Amino acid sequence: MPDARTGGSARAFELLEPLVQAATVRVHAAPDGYAPPGTGPTWGSGFFVAPGWVLTCAHVVGEGGAAVRLVGRELGITFSSGPRTTGTVTGRVECVLPERLEERRPARRALWDLPDLALVRVLAPVSHACVRLTDRARPRLDEVAYFGCTEDLGTPEITGRTTRLRGTAAGGAALRLGDDDEIEPGMSGGPVVDLVHGEVVGVVKARRHTGGGGLAVSVIQLRTLPLAATGQVGLYRRVMQAHDLYHYDQHVSDLDTRRTWTDLHGELGALGAARAAAGPGGLPATGDPHTAAGRLTPAERTTLCGLLAELPPPPSSEAVRALVEAARGEEPDPALPAPLSWRDGLGMLHDPPGGAGEAAAMLRYATDVSVADFREPPAPDADEELWDWVRATAERLWRPLRRELGERRDQGLVERERRRRARTAHGAPGPGRPGGTLPQGPSVLLEAWAHGWEDVYDWRVSVLAGPAHPGRVTPVGSGVRATRAGLPEAVRDALAEAFRRCDTHEAAAVLEVAVAPELFGLPVDTWILTGRTPLGVQRPVVLRYPAGRDGAHPADADTAHRRADRWARVQAGPLLDERADCARGRPRTPSPAWLDGLADNTVPVHCRAADAEPTRGSLYAVRDAGYGAAVTRRPPADPGESCAPFHRGLREELTEAGRGAPLPVRLQALRARAHGADPDAYWANGMALVWEDPARALPDEEPLQGDL
Repeated sequence: MPDARTGGSARAFELLEPLVQAATVRVHAAPDGYAPPGTGPTWGSGFFVAPGWVLTCAHVVGEGGAAVRLVGRELGITFSSGPRTTGTVTGRVECVLPERLEERRPARRALWDLPDLALVRVLAPVSHACVRLTDRARPRLDEVAYFGCTEDLGTPEITGRTTRLRGTAAGGAALRLGDDDEIEPGMSGGPVVDLVHGEVVGVVKARRHTGGGGLAVSVIQLRTLPLAATGQVGLYRRVMQAHDLYHYDQHVSDLDTRRTWTDLHGELGALGAARAAAGPGGLPATGDPHTAAGRLTPAERTTLCGLLAELPPPPSSEAVRALVEAARGEEPDPALPAPLSWRDGLGMLHDPPGGAGEAAAMLRYATDVSVADFREPPAPDADEELWDWVRATAERLWRPLRRELGERRDQGLVERERRRRARTAHGAPGPGRPGGTLPQGPSVLLEAWAHGWEDVYDWRVSVLAGPAHPGRVTPVGSGVRATRAGLPEAVRDALAEAFRRCDTHEAAAVLEVAVAPELFGLPVDTWILTGRTPLGVQRPVVLRYPAGRDGAHPADADTAHRRADRWARVQAGPLLDERADCARGRPRTPSPAWLDGLADNTVPVHCRAADAEPTRGSLYAVRDAGYGAAVTRRPPADPGESCAPFHRGLREELTEAGRGAPLPVRLQALRARAHGADPDAYWANGMALVWEDPARALPDEEPLQGDL
């Protein structure tokens, strides 16, 4: 193949090659104690992303077919342990993406589902190099190099080749590699490096059957690693913290004189500046956006990432997005993957709008982080060290910026203290009052609309900002004409992304399901997105009446006042229950006058099928009467089974709750008990809570229509 490298990219490749090769590994069968270490057929490649962590493709660690278990599998890692020397160590697969690959594998020689990634933990302490990962969610279509294990000369070795990124696929999850050179089988799982920025942007996934070119997986897909349980630090944040601290330590160390990735980035920046000054054919150029003034130097970027890594992780993805919006001056692109760490926020500040300085935006962001509400106390003086660095760097860039940032920090400290006092004043819940209530932050909204009389549905997943930003709805994903049975699979990826954005360290975000009352029997609480735990066990799930076509019509002043009164009385308690669609087990249709005459602190209860009368009509009547909290359920399969245990259990639950606020979380606990085979909670199977919080208004938009 002809060498397609330009003079500039050829020099960039020469600079990058030794650093990338030192961190790239060969993946093969685990050492068995008899064969010499590192021998045996090559399964593929991988690369160290942090001390003790190797990133590769799931199909590489799946060598051996569908019968092989992926997570927990042990394999061999042969890596560079010094100049012209190698070492071999055992690794264990910690996680694969997507998780469903563990149960559903593709056919032989078929492409594995994206993102097709595996994270491998090294099972012994070894000294090794690590690559530098990009923080840009959207890689530029520049020249790149890809590396991996080849056997051109009969022995395995790590080699590199160059090409260009030709575009993206699957919504940015995959990168298209040009056909300037051939991707050999053993290179799967190897790194793809941007020759302009000197950062790893992808993982080699597949080659074309016709020869040159292929696909890579964007490293930003690491953000789809499984979320941590409440109160724990997730795997993604742990690995990226170790990654940033590794490069920070390498940068500030005086013990090693070898070139670091930070040194390399400085040389690449000078190379880019020279190319920009020369222009095509050696003529002066107007400039290059990568070398323009107003950007942090490579050393400053490395230091900032290291200082951010010293802090506790952010409380939620939305907390990061809020700080990015404040620093950038506009809402971040909603199509980007959820930012899960402080460094991810930096990656959303490249090239801010309106010609604003990138460095100034990053320093504003860092200032806000230094006064953020951390999930746990930071290491002594870690936040002060970050602020000292910000102030010194601002003076280098532009002295007036230091004053602006000082005022910003003072305001942030005042606001943080106000929030802490408010939390202290709120106090702990009193005796007999359960403390579990819904978080007031962002929630996930799932909307579904039926296609007339057809059994297919259009759907939309969004982030509902909540009281902090009334009316703000950020779309995450949508689709049309999904069957009822196929709806869980259709919305899976969009829901997972929305949960990553909304879940916090303290609690999983609520899922609000806005559908017409006849769809209240949709078993969303039983859907399984990851692992084996249903959604209704993982998080609170509530039902909403949709706005617009199938929802409530605009209310007059009297109706709105009645709804507000009833909602306030239910929240204050005590709670009363009233059977709306049955009388001693026999169906009945409640009259509007009867519903209007109930006490404002009543929770209407339904025990029959929502898509049939009288329950369907009753649910609409309850909505029109202004009841914001109501209960419904999917009836048991046996039509002769009595509903008395359900009503009896619910009455006890309402009495123990005392007021409305804890109901969504208490229902989640009931689902968890039933899922854990607690017979005393079986009465709650299929139960759902209608929860019309007036502070969380839904978007009043018509759904998209499907293809005609």
